[in-house]
Amino acid sequence: MNTTTIAEPQTTQSRVWSIVGGSLGNLVEWYDWYVYSAFSLYFAGAFFPKGSLTAQLLNTAGIFAIGFLMRPIGGWLMGTFADKRGRKTALTFSVLLMSAGSLIIAITPDYNHIGIAAPILLVLARIIQGLSVGGEYGTSATYLSEMATKKDRGFYSSFQYVTLIMGQLLALGVLILLQRVFLTEAQLHSWGWRIPFAIGAMLAIIVMYLRRSLQESVTLNKPEDVNKNARGSLRALAQHPKAVFTVIGLTIGGTVAFYTFTTYMQKFLVNTNGFSKNEATLISSLTLIVFMLIQPLYGWVSDKIGRKPMLKTFGILGTLTTIPIFTYLSQTHNFWVAFALIMLALLIVSNYTAINAVVKAELFPAHIRALGVGFPYAIAVSVFGGTAEYIALMFKGYGHENWFYWYVTGCIIVSLVIYITMNDTQKHSKIEENPD
Repeated sequence: MNTTTIAEPQTTQSRVWSIVGGSLGNLVEWYDWYVYSAFSLYFAGAFFPKGSLTAQLLNTAGIFAIGFLMRPIGGWLMGTFADKRGRKTALTFSVLLMSAGSLIIAITPDYNHIGIAAPILLVLARIIQGLSVGGEYGTSATYLSEMATKKDRGFYSSFQYVTLIMGQLLALGVLILLQRVFLTEAQLHSWGWRIPFAIGAMLAIIVMYLRRSLQESVTLNKPEDVNKNARGSLRALAQHPKAVFTVIGLTIGGTVAFYTFTTYMQKFLVNTNGFSKNEATLISSLTLIVFMLIQPLYGWVSDKIGRKPMLKTFGILGTLTTIPIFTYLSQTHNFWVAFALIMLALLIVSNYTAINAVVKAELFPAHIRALGVGFPYAIAVSVFGGTAEYIALMFKGYGHENWFYWYVTGCIIVSLVIYITMNDTQKHSKIEENPD
């Protein structure tokens, strides 16, 4: 019998601090991850031979995808580690890996100086970061969901995406400051793009020490626990095939939509609409600020009405509006029209992003929860989310950019089928309630 239990914080204050501490670590992890995408317009030429902008972006997007392909391995390794040794230890180690990856990118010489070694080191750095972020998602989603009480679990777990988006905003904020205040365009292309990676490496070290003070969310390795060897194992996870496939299915549409309307939008506005890099960065930043602020509201609503109605709302509206939004967006050169269209898409996607962490955590028992959330999720994200930008640029290179609009819509439809057929995890949660 599995006797893994929730370790209840002694006070509301300690519970909130644990959630804040876990979220801050998540912020830095995702800042480091997104700096790559935010600054790829500037460092693409440093790691690859001279060529067209689209070709260089394809190369950097390809490496971005490689990082995603490592996420399932990270989700497996770190999920197993978190279920066996505790969430806190796994969260601390994951942020250390992220710091190492950022440091490698910051100090790697460019292609003109070391040739093919430059993109090889870039790939190595993204592999390390892919392992890190692959483990981060499942473990932090599990941690935040376990630390919250049942009645406010959607609200508190939504802060995972608040800090995820905040990390992306911090990356864009650094870019805006460097663009508009500190550096010239030439300096950014020459060496300024290294600054945000160095900042990320230092912040990750600070957070590593912060996470060491977090309270553990579950009690592990109790003497009477006869199943401790099965905890966090793939064999134990295989006993929950429906939950595993539910995680993959409900993630496909959400992750493609999320990465399409966040990380890819900056490049879409420059490469398709003709906006300047500064304008595209500002539009992306403004939409992400609103997107970030509304996540807790959506999480709170899910605590009131359930998770399933919100997921279905995303699936239905995403299916109906993605192609029209992209069509109108590709034709506009107006700053505020572009902002409004992207914001509309993100308002719809929020029905998924705000609650996807808690939905997945509620599907699994404690002894395989981190692995169950992180591993199948990472598979779906690596195959679909991590390749969304590459597929979009590939279709554009073929002269059929609109094919990508249909691709995004198709992915959302796949997830909609899951949303319609799955149970509402709020009413069928496997997260043990904290004892009163």
